[in-house]
Amino acid sequence: MADADVKAPAAEAAAEGGAAAPEAVDEAPKRVIDPDFEPEIIVFACHYCAYAAADLAGSMRLQYPTNIRMIKLPCTGKLEVIHLLKAIEAGADGVYAAGCLEGECHYLKGNLWARKRVEHVKRLLEEVGIEPERVEMYNMSSAMGARFAEVATEFTERIKALGPNPVRREGVDAHAAAREALGGVAMPDDPVPSAATSEEGHAE
Repeated sequence: MADADVKAPAAEAAAEGGAAAPEAVDEAPKRVIDPDFEPEIIVFACHYCAYAAADLAGSMRLQYPTNIRMIKLPCTGKLEVIHLLKAIEAGADGVYAAGCLEGECHYLKGNLWARKRVEHVKRLLEEVGIEPERVEMYNMSSAMGARFAEVATEFTERIKALGPNPVRREGVDAHAAAREALGGVAMPDDPVPSAATSEEGHAE
């Protein structure tokens, strides 16, 4: 049998086995972090726990980024899938819900429902090509001011690494759009004591 007859089936077998030629392997492009990018982050905070933790963090003058803008809810159980999606659609670079510790919700299971909805939104975002890491759920008690500051810092760094929301539009206030989508569910914001920052900033 000729050498050509032997080589042809071998080449076909390699192709069928999914073996890729070295030149066909492409490395994923490395994400370039813009040091000047300051993300807009929306926080849906439980009135009894996370919002109180933010108040405590401010009273303690704990340092955390000023990128976050909070919307107070009577319970994260009031947060629906559409509310999270509206915030992303309006251009928020990152969105997270902050509720009571599991098992300590003032409305029994509100924070558990919120977590399920957040996980559902993550799947939806992935399906349309948007990083699911832009949405998250955290739990904390009203006494966890340090944890609130830690979460705010960690999440802000995560979003900075991801970069701007790909559907971000100029001239759209994501915070206002998210609050409008909530309608009467959102509670009036109380003044939150300023957090200590290197630039003497404040958290809204």
